[in-house]
Amino acid sequence: MKNTPASMKNADRHVIAIRSGAVGIIELSRPEKFNAMSRAAFDSIAAAMDEFEHRDSGVRAVLIRAQGKNFCTGGDLDEARTMMKDTESLDGFLRHVGAVLERIEGSPLPVVTACQGLTLAGGLELTLCSDIVFAASDARFGDQHVQYGLVPAWGATQRLPRLVGIMRSLDLMYSGRWIDAATALEWDLVSYVVAADQLREESMKYCQTLAARSRPGLAAMKRLVRSGVQASLSQGLRIEREAVLESMRGSDPQEGIEAFLARRQPQFSG
Repeated sequence: MKNTPASMKNADRHVIAIRSGAVGIIELSRPEKFNAMSRAAFDSIAAAMDEFEHRDSGVRAVLIRAQGKNFCTGGDLDEARTMMKDTESLDGFLRHVGAVLERIEGSPLPVVTACQGLTLAGGLELTLCSDIVFAASDARFGDQHVQYGLVPAWGATQRLPRLVGIMRSLDLMYSGRWIDAATALEWDLVSYVVAADQLREESMKYCQTLAARSRPGLAAMKRLVRSGVQASLSQGLRIEREAVLESMRGSDPQEGIEAFLARRQPQFSG
C-alpha cells in the first residue's frame, strides 16, 4: 500500500487518503466521534478526489470506508451549532458540502462505499452519492434529522426519493427509525450485504475488479446512467449513441475485442 500522496500530507486527520494498487481509499478516521463530518473533513475528501482523478493516473476506482464500529452518524453538530448563528456562514458551508458530494457523484471514477454499524443522517447522504454500496450484515441505516428539529441539508430530500421512492423516503425522515442491512438491500439503498468481518475484504475485491476494467469505459457508463435518468428516453438513447461513437476512437474497445478473440485477459491502457 502506498503512502499518502505528497499533496495531501497536510490533510485533516479526520480523513485519511491512501492508494492501494489501483484503488484510491478515502477513510473516515474519527471513530471516537462516530466519524462525524466536519468542514475540514470535506476539504480532505475534495483534495483526495482531485488527487485520484487528475494527479494519480494509476487510480482506477475509489473506496470510501471508515474506521471503528460505525461508518458515519452525520455532521459535526458542535461545528454546526456555531454556524447556525450566521446564515451567510451556514450557506457557504452547505454549498461547499454540496459541491463535494456532487464531485463524488459526478466523478469519472467508480466510487464504492463500505458501511458498518451506524450510517445515519449525513452519513446516509454521503452513501447516496456513491455508485455501489457494501453493507456489513449488522449495519443500520437511517435519517436522524427529525430528532433534532433539523431538515436534511446534504441532499437526502432529493437523492433518497430517486433511489427508494417517495413513501419510503418520507417514512425514514418522518420516523427517524433505523432499517437493517437486509431491508436496505430490499429497498436498493445498498448493493451488497456481506458478513461484518468480510466487509473490508469484499469491498476491496470489488474495487480491484473495477480497476481492471477500461477507465474511459467505466466513466462513460457512469455519466450515461446518471445523466440519462434525468432525461427522456429518446434523449438518453441519443446521448448513449454519441458516447459509443466517441469511445470507439480510443484504444480500449479494440483491445477488448482482440483479447476476446485471442482468449486472453485484456490489458486496458485507459
